[in-house]
Amino acid sequence: MVLGASVAAQAQAGTISVQELYNEYNAKPVNGTISVQQLRAESTPVSGTISVQELRAESTPVAGTISVRELRAQQNATALPVNVSTSLPRMAPELALETYFRRLQRQNVQLGAYTAKTVIAADLPSTAQHGEFELTRSYSAPNSLKFQPVRFEGDGFVKSNVIVRLLQSEASHVQKNEGYATAINDQNYKFSFRGDDQIGGRVVHVYSVKPRDKRVGLFKGHIAVDVTTGSLVRAEGEFVKSPSVFIKKIEFVQDFTDVAGFTLPVHMHSVADTRVYGKAIVEVENHSYQAKPVDAVASQEALVSLGN
Repeated sequence: MVLGASVAAQAQAGTISVQELYNEYNAKPVNGTISVQQLRAESTPVSGTISVQELRAESTPVAGTISVRELRAQQNATALPVNVSTSLPRMAPELALETYFRRLQRQNVQLGAYTAKTVIAADLPSTAQHGEFELTRSYSAPNSLKFQPVRFEGDGFVKSNVIVRLLQSEASHVQKNEGYATAINDQNYKFSFRGDDQIGGRVVHVYSVKPRDKRVGLFKGHIAVDVTTGSLVRAEGEFVKSPSVFIKKIEFVQDFTDVAGFTLPVHMHSVADTRVYGKAIVEVENHSYQAKPVDAVASQEALVSLGN
């Protein structure tokens, strides 16, 4: 095993610093530690490989797992697979929440437009009625949200009374510039750290949220924020005020993803308890996002204007 004395000492202590390993190859230091037991387990799943030459390259970012066979084939450098952890530092709960607030403020200013494909499935269990609506959505800052139908399958009552009303409500919310009134920020909510969790392989800080006022669009529940980026990963809870006299309550879980530096919703599961037809269960899936910042939209509009 070709490792320096400092690395050998670390191994005897029970852990090997990735930085120490990098120093042996005069490469760029990175963060993270790995247990000797993990290093010695040659059966550790490999998610990508990296050569010894790449280890020596200071500008090469490292992520995933280094294959033992790959290392031995290159220079017989070590008999130990190296599981390199993320180079991004883990933020404390207070810092992660502040980072989330800053990202939200930046997005409100810089998001110029986006398009996405959306599929909405709605069920009325009490009457065994179902509908599924596929469409494209186009947002343009600050207050334009339009939908283009692609296909619909199912019951017409579900389409007109559940799905279309949901789309109308969302479009109206954007057109009236009501985003600030319902934004998940410290003006509208009180936050309290509850602990850590994992969602879709991402480590998150979980906070309870309680609205400062009881109005439509605000909820009581929890949010989850990525510990390394401050991105919103999930929001879930129950709305504190019904948007309609026909709806008793609405519970939801909404997941988010990052697209071109902006945080956008990818999935929402909601259950509404209605006074007319019982429970209404809705699933919303958004995918194939294309997002543009304000300056890119302005440049594109200027080019179109010149072309005309």
